[in-house]
Amino acid sequence: MQIMKFIYLFCLACIGVIILSCSQSQQGDKPIIEKKPNVLLFSKTGAYRHACIGPGGETLKSYFNSHGFNAIQSEDSTLFTSNGLSSFDVIIFFQTTGNILDSTQQNAFKKFIESGKGFVGIHSAADTEYDWPWFTNLLGVQFADHPDIQQATFVKVDTNQLTTKHLPDRWTRTDECYNFKQLPTNVNVVLTVDESTYQGGKHGAFHPISWYHTYDGGRAFYTAMGHTVENYGYTLFLEHILQGVKWASGRFD
Repeated sequence: MQIMKFIYLFCLACIGVIILSCSQSQQGDKPIIEKKPNVLLFSKTGAYRHACIGPGGETLKSYFNSHGFNAIQSEDSTLFTSNGLSSFDVIIFFQTTGNILDSTQQNAFKKFIESGKGFVGIHSAADTEYDWPWFTNLLGVQFADHPDIQQATFVKVDTNQLTTKHLPDRWTRTDECYNFKQLPTNVNVVLTVDESTYQGGKHGAFHPISWYHTYDGGRAFYTAMGHTVENYGYTLFLEHILQGVKWASGRFD
């Protein structure tokens, strides 16, 4: 009788182990759904305001959202607090101009980058926060002036980097080519513009247009292209920016 009872209890224990094992196996087999990166498209202006901010912003949001990102656009600088920025992986300064952040907001943005997050600047991001040296170093340059909008040829310097792999070696397009107060240093240039193909360039044989680098714990990508509304109708340009966002997020290496 005692032997039968022992066998009965042993069988129950074995069944329990099997059920627990199956349950853990099923849980382990569940796919891990990675949260999509969040992008803030920040387009506040304190000076000149580009006509492309509205239509270009809508196009960028749609393009990002269809390629694995959650993107929102805002001009509310009060978002720049530790809590307000905590949910974002990348902040894009999209056609920002002038002084747009106070000292507290600047500090929150600085901490965001120091935590390992990403930054992308588009076109007039270089016309922003002139009195903040840290931001100039993050972006790489300050805007000086520009010639008229005209056709120019852009040259691919890095053929393997995410932001340029899809581009032709020489890319002829119409845009506003910025001249800078100083050329960027300690950055990885991926595109230059050939000054012999347009009028008004001031940097000679080496005129950087797009680049990336790591800075103060985070990642930064900048392109000086993107002045006109028409730019945002070209997939090559949208993909150039998207790949910059991917690199800045640090999740697609």
